[in-house]
Amino acid sequence: MIRLLLADDHPVVRAGLRALFTTEPDLTVVGEASSPAEAIALSADLEPDVVLMDLQFGADADGDGTTATRSLRSSAHPPHVLVLTNYDTDADILGAVEAGASGYLLKDAPPAELVAAVRAAAAGQTALTPAVADRLGAHREARGSRLSAREIEVLGLVAAGSTNAEIGRALFLSEATVKSHLVHIFTKLGVPSRTAAVARARETGLIRS
Repeated sequence: MIRLLLADDHPVVRAGLRALFTTEPDLTVVGEASSPAEAIALSADLEPDVVLMDLQFGADADGDGTTATRSLRSSAHPPHVLVLTNYDTDADILGAVEAGASGYLLKDAPPAELVAAVRAAAAGQTALTPAVADRLGAHREARGSRLSAREIEVLGLVAAGSTNAEIGRALFLSEATVKSHLVHIFTKLGVPSRTAAVARARETGLIRS
């Protein structure tokens, strides 16, 4: 059973998410937080598998979702963090992933995509919905489309079936850094997932088939 903590300052959003996850036999919501500080405190008490985190909270909130993500991922029992927000700038996306988020979704994502992303995050995988990948892909020409040597190394290990943790150990990188590399790879290749990135890289000769 995948244990979820919902962190969003809108009660209606939390209620809708709880209702969605209640229909899934392998997902259960163990708590709700209305602020970053509450999310950190509840996570320490409840030890969820995945925290579904908004980026922006109310004006009186003590911090934001990116800061809370960094704190959660550095805790004694770090949960996976999946960002669910209305904000889709490159800076927001990269900032969250570099803080340790396992994935990034927009609140208008179809329910099936959200459920799949939660399961992927719980399994230690990186989850970017097509909408987010497309948002980044629109800028890939301006930012350069060639993968760096390190990105090709990361992608080669992904193709070999390695998890983010295994890639980090092999290349002496933190998981957050591995996830950041993956976001850059997805952006440059214009793809939404690990599988699509490997397929595109094989088609273009970046890695061996």
